[in-house]
Amino acid sequence: MATSCPMNFNVGYLRDQVRSTYDQVARDPNRHYHFHRGPDYAHSFLGYDRNELAALPALSTERFAGVGNPLAIGPVHKGETVLDHACGAGMDLLLAGRCVGPDGRVIGIDMTPAMVECTRKAAKQAGLEDRVEVHQGFYEELPVADASVDVLISNGVLNLAPDKRQVLGEIFRVLKPGGRLYLADVVVQRELTEEARSNPDLWAACVAGALVESELVSLAGECGFTQGQVQQRFNCFYDTTAETKVAKDLFIQAVNFFARKGSAG
Repeated sequence: MATSCPMNFNVGYLRDQVRSTYDQVARDPNRHYHFHRGPDYAHSFLGYDRNELAALPALSTERFAGVGNPLAIGPVHKGETVLDHACGAGMDLLLAGRCVGPDGRVIGIDMTPAMVECTRKAAKQAGLEDRVEVHQGFYEELPVADASVDVLISNGVLNLAPDKRQVLGEIFRVLKPGGRLYLADVVVQRELTEEARSNPDLWAACVAGALVESELVSLAGECGFTQGQVQQRFNCFYDTTAETKVAKDLFIQAVNFFARKGSAG
C-alpha cells in the first residue's frame, strides 16, 4: 500500500513545489495550471450549487482548486465545529460557515501564507468573520485540540501528503467521538510504478501520490475510522495536462469519501 513516499524521496522539494504552486494560484488564479479552477468548474464538474457560489466573494471562488465536493457527502448542522485541513482560498470553508450559523465555528488550516490571507479577507467580505478562524500550518500537525471538531472536510489534499497514515491519524485525533470525515481526493484504479511515485514533480501535480481507491478505504479503517465508503466519483482532470501525465488505464479521478470516528474512539 502506497501510504508514504519511497525511500530517498525529496519531501522538502515536494513541499516547496506545492507551496509555490498554490502561492501562484492565490496571486494569479487565471494563469495556466495543470488542474481546473473556479466556480464554473466547481458547478459543472463537481456539482456545487451555482447560486451558493455566486453569493461568496470572488476572491475565494476564483481560486478554488478542489477535486470533489466534500460538503455533498453529508450534512453540516447549526452550531457545529468544522475544520478544513488545507482550506486554500476558503470556498468550502465559507460554505460550511453558512451552514453552522452564528453559534458554530469553522477553522481553516493552510500552509500557504497567500492562501491564508485570501481566506481571511474573503471571510470578512462574506460577513462570516464572527465564526471563521484561519491559521497557517501543516496537515501533519494540526494546531487544533484533541476531540474538538464535529466535521473535518478535505478537498484534494491527502494525495499530496508524503505520509498519509500520519495525516489520517491527525484527522482522527482532532475529531470528536462520532465525528465525521468528509473527504474528496484523487485516486487511481491500480498502483503507479515506483518510477512515477519517486518523482516529486508528479506528486505536486496531484498524480503520483494518489492512492488506489480500495487502499483509501482500507487505510481509513486501519487508522480507526468506521463506516468508510466511497459515495461519488468525479472526472476532475478531464482535458488537463495532469491527465496526460499518467497511463489511461490508471483511470485517475476523484472520489467523495465518508468515514466516522467511532463513538468510543
